[in-house]
This record gives sequence, structure tokens and C-alpha cells, in this order.
Amino acid sequence: MPKTPFLAACEKTIGTDAVLKDPQLMMPYLTDVRKRFTGRAMAVLFPKSTQEVSQLMRLCTQYRVNVVPQGGNTGTVLGSVPDKTGHAVVISLKRMNHILGVDPENLTMTVEAGCILDHVRATARDAGRLFPLSLASSGSCMIGGNLAANAGGTAVLRYGTARDLCLGLQAVLPDGAVYDGLYRLRKNNTGYDLKDLFIGSEGTLGIITAAVLKLFPLPKGRQTAFVALQSPDDALRLLNLAQGMAQDLLTTYELISSVSLGVVLAHFPDLKSPLPEKAPYYVLMELSGTQQVQDMQEALEAILGAAFDEGIVIDAAIAQSEAQAQHFWALRENIAEGQARSGKNIKHDISVPVSQIPRFMAVTDQLLQDAFPGCRMTVFGHLGDGSLHYNVGAPPGITDDAFLQRQDAVNQVVYDSVARFHGAISAEHGLGALKHDKNAHYKGNVEMDLMRRIKGAIDPLGIMNPGKVLP
Repeated sequence: MPKTPFLAACEKTIGTDAVLKDPQLMMPYLTDVRKRFTGRAMAVLFPKSTQEVSQLMRLCTQYRVNVVPQGGNTGTVLGSVPDKTGHAVVISLKRMNHILGVDPENLTMTVEAGCILDHVRATARDAGRLFPLSLASSGSCMIGGNLAANAGGTAVLRYGTARDLCLGLQAVLPDGAVYDGLYRLRKNNTGYDLKDLFIGSEGTLGIITAAVLKLFPLPKGRQTAFVALQSPDDALRLLNLAQGMAQDLLTTYELISSVSLGVVLAHFPDLKSPLPEKAPYYVLMELSGTQQVQDMQEALEAILGAAFDEGIVIDAAIAQSEAQAQHFWALRENIAEGQARSGKNIKHDISVPVSQIPRFMAVTDQLLQDAFPGCRMTVFGHLGDGSLHYNVGAPPGITDDAFLQRQDAVNQVVYDSVARFHGAISAEHGLGALKHDKNAHYKGNVEMDLMRRIKGAIDPLGIMNPGKVLP
């Protein structure tokens, strides 16, 4: 690609080696994690400091160049890759990967946005503390992207989303101004909470460059169970029972359908079900805390004993070792990969009130069967916080590609049902370029207008991640 005055200015600002222009070498930064889409860009830029990000943003504003901020590029809604116009640059935060400080007594850690989640978790653990954000992509996703997408994961039930785990952040605005809000405070009632504008904004308002994260006391241990149940109604009953008996010890509560478990067992022969008989549904539940392990074991046994007495569960296995607990977790964490190996499907990342999950599944399953007889449902997710991966596969006799041609119709059935249950069409993956137009359809006019006014005030030129979040 010929060197333009803009790219020449970028090279002068951050160095020639930090401006990637070769189309082939740029490819990993232009292609989404599922390899469904590849965009185009003028270059990929690799700043190594907030100051360099600021200088680059000033250049982008001066030359009217669109900007796609990128962390680990693990998002699933095309939020971190450019479109096909070639009018954008990707600004990668991968070089900004330093831990800026750990304060164990204050239970905080300050990190740059390019820090890998696993590195953050390991650093906290070395300090005798826990950073609880837990995602399948933790070995490659970055904190800036986690915050930009307000990532959830498997511990939301107890610790909340990425938004709940952030006390302060630093961000560069489209004009190059730096919002320096790296507060390490639990109480700060001094005006609008500006950090929350950037968390969940998917890079459409600015570039997160650093953050102050909440830490927690390191748990002394965990107790993990794999439980068989007859229905989602029973899973909800067990959740209510566990919350009442274990209270804040309950860290994880994952619903797994028999189909979901089946795709794992079919494609990962080293993994076996902990239970001898098949069941329609399963729950992976875990207790953790600073209490003695014996106390947690007794708490879990008491919960399951009460559940058996009330006829809620069919069978259950409690992990007897850390290795067995990891085996239980592998059954959950490999569902997405097992599903991918089984064929293509139409994915949904939805959220409805926890109390409505069983009813939502029953109603929506039936609506889909009425509209697409024989379609295959692969349902799993975070029942404890009301979010589900609600995926629809082709009926027998119809190819995956042919069924994908009906994706808009399938989406409408699912999203209309989500709306009737007062839910959200994106629980934790964000909107990106895949769902922004659908989101506008289900949002109220006032809500959409407020979002547009905020966008217009902060990014009047519309250069920040265009085509994402807002239609």
C-alpha cells in the first residue's frame, strides 16, 4: 500500500516498525475469530503508551480516518474488525501490556488495556488475591476488550460483569484528549460516572488504555458438582435452594442441555460424563470462598441432600479432587468447540430475567419448532445470571448452509420472544456489526436517541468504530 501523508505522520509518531501495512501480515487483525469476515484497513498501528494513542487519535481526527480499536480480537459480533471500505486503521493495544501496580491491601490492580486476562489473573494470584473474571478466551483476550464489551463469563452470579469489576479507567477520546480516571476508590460521588460511558461501548466513544480492577481475597478452595435434572424448572428450583443455603458461596451456576453435553462427548473422547445415566438437563455448580474446604463441602452436600429430598435432582456427582473438578469444567468449556465441530448453527446470546428462563425456553422452543420443524436446539449458559447461549441448528435433511439462509427469520422468532419476556438480545458478547440494527428495532426511541446524542457529543466526526453498536 502506498504511503499516504497520514501514514507517514503515523510512522513519524510511533515508528516505522509500529505501522503494519503489508496486506498479508495484517490479515489476523482484519479477520474475526470465527473466520466469517475479513475487512480492509489502511494499516494496523501498535502504540506503546497512552501518549502515543493520543497522538494517533489527533492524526486520525485531522485526516478524518476511521479507527477500529482492537484488543485480543476474540469478539464474536464483528466488533473488533474493520469493514470492507478500507477507510480505517486498526489500533491494536497489544504492546500496552504492563501491570502498572498491585495494591493487595486496597484490593486493586492497575493495568494497561493490552494485558492478557490470564496474566492479570495470575498476577493477582501471586499477590494472594483473586481477579474473578473468567472467560473461555482468557489466554488471548485483553482487559481493554473485556471492558469495551462488558464481558461476563462464568462468575457473574457472584462477582458481576467486567463493569462491576472496574473502579476506574483511562481512555483517549477521538480528538486525542485523555480522560484520566484511574481512581482506586470504592466511594467517589463527585459527578457523572464517566467510566461507565466507555465500558460496554465497544470502542465507539474512545480507546480504553488502562484500568483499575477490583481484587478479592483468594478463595481457600472450591467445591464443584455436576447435577442431572429433568427440566429447566427444576434447575431454577435448585438455584433458589442453593442461593438460600449457600448465599455468597455460590460462585457458578451453569445450565447444560443434554444436546450440549452430547456434542462434547461426541467430539472429545477423553471426556466422560460423571453420571451413569443420561438426563434432559444438567447443572454445573460451584461453591468457593475463604471458608475452610470442609465447610464448603458440607454446604454443597447439604444443598444436594435437600434437593434430593424435594425431588428436584435426578443424580449428582461431587468432584473429589481438583483434577475431577477440571474435568467437570471441561464438559462446559468445550461446548462451543464441540458445537462448531458438529456443524454450523444460528447463535444467540440472550438474557431474560432469571425467573423467566424456563418459560422463555418452553415458549421459544415451541415457536421455533412451529416455524422450522425439526430444528435442533443447543442451549447452555449462565442460568444464575439469566443469560443463555440459545443456538438453533438445521433440521434433519436440510444442509447447514441452506438453513443459514433463513437466519433472519430464525433471529426474528428468537428476538421477538426475548422482547416479550423483557430481555436483551445481547447478554455478554455485545452488538458489534452483527446486531446493531436489530438492537435499534427493539430499543425505545428515547433510549436510542440518548445513545446517539452521547455518540455525537463525544465523537462528532463519527470516526470511532463506525458501523458498530449504533446503526
